[in-house]
Amino acid sequence: MRRVVLLGGGYVTLHAYGALVRRLRGALRRGEVEIVVLSADTVHNFHGFTGEVVAGLLPIALTQTPLTEAMPRARVLHARVTKVDLVARRVHFSGVDGDDDLSYDALVVGTGGREPLDAVDGLAGRGLTLRGPGDLAELLQRVRVVDGPVVVVGGGLAGVELAAALAARVPDVVLVQSADRVVPALHDEQPRLAARCTAELVRLGVDVRTGVRVMAADDGSVTLSDGSVVRTHTVLATTGQRAVVLPGLDRLPRDDRGRLVTTRELLVAPDVWSAGDAASVAHPRSGLPVTANALWAIKAGDQVGRNVARALTGRPGRRFRYLGLGQAASFGVGRGVADLYGFPLTGWVAWVMRVGFFVRFMPTRSRAVRVPGELLRRARAAQPPARLAVTR
Repeated sequence: MRRVVLLGGGYVTLHAYGALVRRLRGALRRGEVEIVVLSADTVHNFHGFTGEVVAGLLPIALTQTPLTEAMPRARVLHARVTKVDLVARRVHFSGVDGDDDLSYDALVVGTGGREPLDAVDGLAGRGLTLRGPGDLAELLQRVRVVDGPVVVVGGGLAGVELAAALAARVPDVVLVQSADRVVPALHDEQPRLAARCTAELVRLGVDVRTGVRVMAADDGSVTLSDGSVVRTHTVLATTGQRAVVLPGLDRLPRDDRGRLVTTRELLVAPDVWSAGDAASVAHPRSGLPVTANALWAIKAGDQVGRNVARALTGRPGRRFRYLGLGQAASFGVGRGVADLYGFPLTGWVAWVMRVGFFVRFMPTRSRAVRVPGELLRRARAAQPPARLAVTR
């Protein structure tokens, strides 16, 4: 029997698994191939609707699918990888039953990245991210008992969307951006959409502070580079990520953000593939690294699965050829921005397009079909009752 080991429980693993099952269905049924998933989390966190969860428009359970439900043909092990031995072709891990290891014929590294909290004095251990196991649940718990403003560090599209979502739940949100304006990349590509993002933050009352950095954090405040102090017990970092470096893979070629450099076929070593936030994947046309977001992880993960299946059947891998679609953000029901193949969209059109796209890629159909109705139901419930006009 040949074994494929998938590391991580995110988009890369989920979509590599899907491609493997579609192409190796017979071999899996006959027991000739085994798929093993090693993940520190027990669920797949669908980050596409994180803003809606934070804003109270979707229940968190709807966006968290148990890995055993999302990948029923795989053997799922709740464990942390402690070492990868490329020579012996074995993965060592620490699980609920202690330390163990297993061999692989093909290995997929989809361990993602983490915000570099240690770059700010005192932020590690105090700041929240949304990438680790239980992070989103902890943020929701904190905003229920919030003391002082919630500080969001990072003014890219993800930070702006989350600041807007938080503003729907808590009275004071401070967005700290080191550049001189929010969503700077969007300003360069789609200035109209960038202006709409800024207008939405104003509408929602978010306190936007640009041109400053968070220099230090303690249990009750953060200190900014302009000397101001913001009293808070809740800091959310959306500053981008560094790839998780696994022992045994640390000598493989990496870029300046610590991401594994892949070939055009998404290989990083013999019989080892990677994609998503853990990898530096070259755009098929420009040759520049693709953006670290869900769509690129989904599409590259699917190509990884296809190439693993080809390798197991003695065929060469194919190049990653996906060219991209665009980006989008939501600021509440019916309020959105989207860049679709270079065309700017706003309002209901952008919002509906974004919801439809993410529903398409949710791990299970049973969860996906519930999202539109849940969004509209909760949005109606949040609306103030209409006032009746009284005539005399």
